[in-house]
Amino acid sequence: MSDNWIVQNLNSALQTWSDKLAEIWTLLTQSPENFKGGAIWSVMTNINGGLRAIGYGLLVLFFAAGLVKTCGSFTDMKKPEHVVKAFIRFALAQGAVMSGMELLTAIFSIVQGIVANIMSHSGMAGGTVTELPSEAVGMLESIPLWIVTLLGSLLITVLSFVMILTVYGRMFKLYMYTAIAPIPLATFAGEPTQSVGKNFIRSYAGVCLEGAIIALACIIFSVFAASPPAVGDTSLSAVTIVWNYIGELIFNLLVLVGAVKASDRIVKEIMGL
Repeated sequence: MSDNWIVQNLNSALQTWSDKLAEIWTLLTQSPENFKGGAIWSVMTNINGGLRAIGYGLLVLFFAAGLVKTCGSFTDMKKPEHVVKAFIRFALAQGAVMSGMELLTAIFSIVQGIVANIMSHSGMAGGTVTELPSEAVGMLESIPLWIVTLLGSLLITVLSFVMILTVYGRMFKLYMYTAIAPIPLATFAGEPTQSVGKNFIRSYAGVCLEGAIIALACIIFSVFAASPPAVGDTSLSAVTIVWNYIGELIFNLLVLVGAVKASDRIVKEIMGL
């Protein structure tokens, strides 16, 4: 570690970036039940239970609306195939509302297995610390260099928090889907409204799959930025060398932040949402 405080300032920002990258790696392996000690999951479970009663009421409403929409007359309801089909749909919808938590947990577990498989086959354990190369340390002694490293440190820190906020946003979406689940799942009771329930399941699976896309983005970035940015021609001024270094480094970080933030759009294109 250099004694030069300017270098320490930049390396501190890079350490923050690496810490956030390691935190993302940890978050991607956590389930909503274990996140923050499970306190948030407990609250969402209680909300889900409270909305389940409303879901049962909507279940009957959607079922009745579906019968009116799909059966042209009372004569149609006398046909055994219509009756059996209607009540099988009602029973399945009731089971979906009753066991909605188990259904969502099962979907999350399946996708989490995909994320774990991606991570294990990547051979990477988490974020890697990047530091300013020692070749440039001896030249960082002027005010222009202080300005360059200060701006670079600020931008790196901002990018690290933008990236981690995106990952936390995914976790929040998982909680929101879990809490509100009984309402959209009740729409399975009626044939005209079942598309709402299908879209809900697909959207939830898409949010879970965002974890796999984020993991892939981190893995690609780790390989892409495995070699530190080049110091450049030592015949150049110290400011130019460090500016080139920080510019290349920030470009690499912007690539990762852009890929992480685009994970939801990529999933929507994959899932056809």
